[in-house]
Amino acid sequence: MDFDGILFFPVTPFSTRGSLDHDLLSAHVTTGVEAGAGGVFPACGTGEFHALSASEATAVTRTTVAAVAGRVPVVAGAGGPLGHAVEVARGAADAGADALLILPPYLVGGTQEGLIAYVEQLAAATDLPVIVYHRGSAQYSVPAMRRLVANPRVVGFKDGTGDIGATQSIVRAVAEEGRADFAFFNGLLTAELTQGAYRGIGVPLYSSAAFAMAPDLANAYYRAYVDSDEARRLALLDGFYRPLVDLRDEAPGFGVSLIKAGLRLSGLAVGSVRPPLVDPSPAQEARLADILAAGRALL
Repeated sequence: MDFDGILFFPVTPFSTRGSLDHDLLSAHVTTGVEAGAGGVFPACGTGEFHALSASEATAVTRTTVAAVAGRVPVVAGAGGPLGHAVEVARGAADAGADALLILPPYLVGGTQEGLIAYVEQLAAATDLPVIVYHRGSAQYSVPAMRRLVANPRVVGFKDGTGDIGATQSIVRAVAEEGRADFAFFNGLLTAELTQGAYRGIGVPLYSSAAFAMAPDLANAYYRAYVDSDEARRLALLDGFYRPLVDLRDEAPGFGVSLIKAGLRLSGLAVGSVRPPLVDPSPAQEARLADILAAGRALL
């Protein structure tokens, strides 16, 4: 699967009554694709997969596929309890997704054999290729990844742990298995802060939640990153991303909540986050507005 550009993880807009707002979602996705996204990942972490029913996740994917209109790949989230994950995966396939991002199971952990079986059962549920998300209760060993890449439908690995050494070993192991078609992603929160290190170990792609609320800033960083303009890249890190991360770290879930707040500040009424996430306080929203303004002053 070929990705060319920033990986866009849209939020899921909710109406004042808490239901999905498909018109806003379509506008949000269209704006992101027109801003240069290289792939769209609906109903994933930034899209509050944890708070969506299976039917809602399918509906989000269907609206996203329609808005993207074949311009870039659409990779839908699927994870959690196995039965729910299979239902979501089949719904995503019916909705026209191009691939699945396999999110971790919840509440329980498993052995490496169990994790391999979890991925294999989800891969068998549809004809879609799958990307595994290495995070939380789903952390894959090098031998496990060697087993999984023997399946040609397993096409990517997204790291959300920050363990550079473990990820480097997996990158090299996959290369040794002859999978030149395999994609690697940096999936840490606010991945721009760590992407310099990931590029050095053979992980060129990254997910950008910031792109969802500030595509102008995310694109400026991406251009500096691709062009190896380190002075420009570091200026954006220091002037925008580092202050954003400081604010993000003040509350669990702010990696999503701040993105929605930023979109509301821009005039897109995407609604609040669903529990257990919480919205930033008015004072925190004001700080976010200042951080966005400071970043844009660098453009």
